[in-house]
Amino acid sequence: MIHLNVQEAAEFVRANGLDGSFDAAFVLGTGLGPLVDELTDAVSLPYAEIPYFPNSGVSGHAGRLVAGMLEGKRVLLFQGRAHYYETGDAGAMRVPVALVKELGIPVLVLTNAAGSVRAHIRPGSLVAINDHLNLSGANPLLRDHTEGRFVSLTGAYDEDLRKILQAAARKAGIDLPEGVYAWLSGPSFETPAEIRMTQILGGDLVGMSTVPEVILARYYGLKVAAVSVVTNLAAGIEGASPSHQETKDTAAEASDRFKRLIRSFVAELSHV
Repeated sequence: MIHLNVQEAAEFVRANGLDGSFDAAFVLGTGLGPLVDELTDAVSLPYAEIPYFPNSGVSGHAGRLVAGMLEGKRVLLFQGRAHYYETGDAGAMRVPVALVKELGIPVLVLTNAAGSVRAHIRPGSLVAINDHLNLSGANPLLRDHTEGRFVSLTGAYDEDLRKILQAAARKAGIDLPEGVYAWLSGPSFETPAEIRMTQILGGDLVGMSTVPEVILARYYGLKVAAVSVVTNLAAGIEGASPSHQETKDTAAEASDRFKRLIRSFVAELSHV
């Protein structure tokens, strides 16, 4: 059924101006949607109009699919995502991720707003994710009965794409440390005890998204990279008590550096 659903979604977006080939696709996290303003020749569709697409009911997620040109490349931007905490379904983004595969897009870049569990990674920082901890107890491949469900996640965050991100960061004059992203379900923020646990387990960042999309992307054979915009110190670090408003505000403040990094990355994709 999911195969038929994504075919119908693909036929719809192609028929509504999002046809042809793309060099990369990006999922834009909380507060990062303004990247679409950097596109030229942009064409957009609301998620609500695309068959089988999820609705995003979170402020900071516009819920639009946007195609356009960036640094001489054609890109597809998912302006917002659906979360596990909204739907109770870890596979809420399955059709959008499958659409990337169906459209023949070779690279998927996932972005998010994240909390830092390391005091030296300050709010406003950009971090390239190099691995993850799934601490949610959920998986988007539950109830999938194909052999493909046993997907390997070794090297899930593609090393070559991370090298391109690092080269792009250097050219843009941006510091880009790498770190491990821990996924907890949300929507409530983590407790200080949960943050201490995450530190012990080797996490550097914490958030409520991205990991199920990485699992789905690897299921579909896509090359994946991911970037976090650090919007807050996690609970209990230097007395921090995070809020969604803080997440949106700090993501907006980091928006210019985020845009510079992504523009530089897209320009560097010609060297893949």
